Amino acid sequence: REKYQDFPTISMETTYYDTFDLKLAFHHWTLRRRMENGISVCTFKRPHKDGGRGEWEVEASSIMEGVMKLCQSGADLELMRAAAGGLMETCGARFTRLARQIDLPGGKVELALDRGVLIGKGKELPFWEVEVELKEGADQVAADFAAALAEEFGLVPEPKSKFVRAMALAMT
Repeated sequence: REKYQDFPTISMETTYYDTFDLKLAFHHWTLRRRMENGISVCTFKRPHKDGGRGEWEVEASSIMEGVMKLCQSGADLELMRAAAGGLMETCGARFTRLARQIDLPGGKVELALDRGVLIGKGKELPFWEVEVELKEGADQVAADFAAALAEEFGLVPEPKSKFVRAMALAMT
């Protein structure tokens, strides 16, 4: 338990976006702008046909600047075409993250402890979660570490992302 102390703190406020005709949702794409301790970061995620996921992240002062920079850094150019018709805010999250990188045999993960609220359609839903993200190595490194944490601390997996849960809140 001592090895999980002294985590840097990051204040996060996330806004998720889609087109007015929900084209991003149709493709299972996620576009967000997140303020991380005052720094604006835009992220685009999309599934791959092999079951994996592509993820691009850039600093940008607005979501439209972010879309341009994301496409320049290798994200699907269809994102720029879709965003040209305008974007709308769909939902969001506001939370504090305690996070640090942990070196493991065969790889590296980021362990994040998040506490905050999901936001959708003027409603808020509190959440607490532990997140393990693979930074280097095989997927199994993160899976084994997450399973060990779950066993040690009695954690229950949450298969739905913050985005999916915030969208569900926005749809009710």
